[in-house]
Amino acid sequence: MGHHSEAFIGIDTSKLKNAVAIAEAGRGGEVRYWGEIDTSEAATRKLVAKLEAKYSKLTFCYEAGPTGYGLCRLIGGLGHACEVVAPSLIPRKPGNRIKTNRRDAESLAKLSRAGELTAVWVPDQHHEASWRSHAPHGCVICRGRARRRSRT
Repeated sequence: MGHHSEAFIGIDTSKLKNAVAIAEAGRGGEVRYWGEIDTSEAATRKLVAKLEAKYSKLTFCYEAGPTGYGLCRLIGGLGHACEVVAPSLIPRKPGNRIKTNRRDAESLAKLSRAGELTAVWVPDQHHEASWRSHAPHGCVICRGRARRRSRT
């Protein structure tokens, strides 16, 4: 199999499965749905290893949400760029109301390739742990306050 230059990988995360799509570099690069993978660390490592064999540079992105920042830290630890994207800042077509995991993953991959996504700050484990210690009972409002305190 040929070794291509660069790929942009969009991941639509959920609790049980992650939908994955790949956009090859360049204006005419192919955008295709890879499929769904398990949310485990082993499945993510396997996906990255398969893609490393085909592409020399990988750039991952996924929407910020309840799944947290562990996926970003894992991919970064494997030596690849990973952006966590603000869902409210993702450009959407006005008439496109159908939302599926496949379409979301493909859209993230395309927009990442075009450079149209706005990344959010990814806290390290120290910051995330301090948020939890300031709000042990899990109150969303308290966690927000703790997060703002830790940034100052």
